[in-house]
Amino acid sequence: MSSKVKPYKNSDLSKKEQVTKMFNTISKEYDSLNRVISFGIDVKWRKKVVTIVAKQKPEIILDIATGTGDLAISLTKTNASKIIGLDISEGMLAVGRKKIAKKNLENTIDLVVGDSENLPFNDKTFDAITVAFGIRNFENLEKGLSEILRVLKPNGIFVILETSNPTKTPFKQGYNFHTKVILPLIGKLFSRDKVAYSYLSESASVFPYGEALNNILHKIGFINAKALPQTFGVATIYKAIKQ
Repeated sequence: MSSKVKPYKNSDLSKKEQVTKMFNTISKEYDSLNRVISFGIDVKWRKKVVTIVAKQKPEIILDIATGTGDLAISLTKTNASKIIGLDISEGMLAVGRKKIAKKNLENTIDLVVGDSENLPFNDKTFDAITVAFGIRNFENLEKGLSEILRVLKPNGIFVILETSNPTKTPFKQGYNFHTKVILPLIGKLFSRDKVAYSYLSESASVFPYGEALNNILHKIGFINAKALPQTFGVATIYKAIKQ
């Protein structure tokens, strides 16, 4: 389980503390490097998440692990009246607030520092909850998912976008080379944190995906969990409902 994978192997800090430190360090470079690493395809994946959420006609949305706010900004296309982006890293949120101000979206989007495993919201608050490329950073996955279930309204939708591992040749071999060689190399050459992109690669490789993650969602109490592989399986969108 990815909870055992931490950014700094020689540190006594908890995974949560290490992830916070890592994202604070790489916050200013994160957007540009992320576009390079994903070849920009992540933008297309986020658009699909927005389309899924928009069908629910949500009034209030929570975007967990919002980072610099890319998905929160895109979710304004759902016409929700309020979107809250939550992240453990103030450094990432600071970058996001500048982007939101530039687009004059301060009245729609609020970015708040918070812990995904101890959400500062009342039960049954949100019509939709999203997590893009952040769920594998949870220190305790089941606790985080239980918190999400708690603050989601009945019949509300939960949508995850996360990396996954292709199983078919030659995509499997190409993905392994990209994540194990290219991604860490880019991190070492261009990142302020030399181990950050090695961690992101390693955590992705061991995180449960497909039916394995669907089974965890059902165990927590979600229903109708469905996995939708993207781009030959290098990422997967998951959607589930609170009964």
